[in-house]
Amino acid sequence: MDVLQLDISGRPQSWITPREAAVLYASDSIAWTLGDAFHVLRGGMQRSTGLQSRIEVHPIVAVRGAIPTRAWRQAPTLANPKLFARDRGICAYCGGHFHFDDLTREHIVPVSRGGDDSWMNCITACRACNGQKGNRLPEEAGMTLLYLPYVPSLHEDMILRGRRILSDQMEFLLASVPRHSRLHG
Repeated sequence: MDVLQLDISGRPQSWITPREAAVLYASDSIAWTLGDAFHVLRGGMQRSTGLQSRIEVHPIVAVRGAIPTRAWRQAPTLANPKLFARDRGICAYCGGHFHFDDLTREHIVPVSRGGDDSWMNCITACRACNGQKGNRLPEEAGMTLLYLPYVPSLHEDMILRGRRILSDQMEFLLASVPRHSRLHG
């Protein structure tokens, strides 16, 4: 399980390993934590006390002195696994629920007709519907979108990255996900 690293203001920065988090703990770079410790790293024996050193790693850590990220101002990178997760594996044309291997990235306005490869122009489609639509606009193909595309927020993007997320991390991230997000559904 990874640790959710935040900047000091509470904005997500990245997913880091427990060992990377331990370095932050050891260098006194953690400003605050959330959730119960879920991983314990043990070190060597201390000469002065004879006790073994240990670091308890929490699922969410805010880094002291980190420059607040500007990523929250930018659209997250578009990738098929995140697109399919945003759309919950549902084809935007037929409404069928498919395994990610049977889905495609569908451009509402085809790239060959001036459409861009962006969150607002891309939806999830099954292979059959994508082939049926072809190089046409949905209305030209007689197809209707069952849902509209949207740009995920930074918090939503951290969920869409497909990691195994602990309940404390999910609760923290979902609290800042907009109500219109399909992740609430």
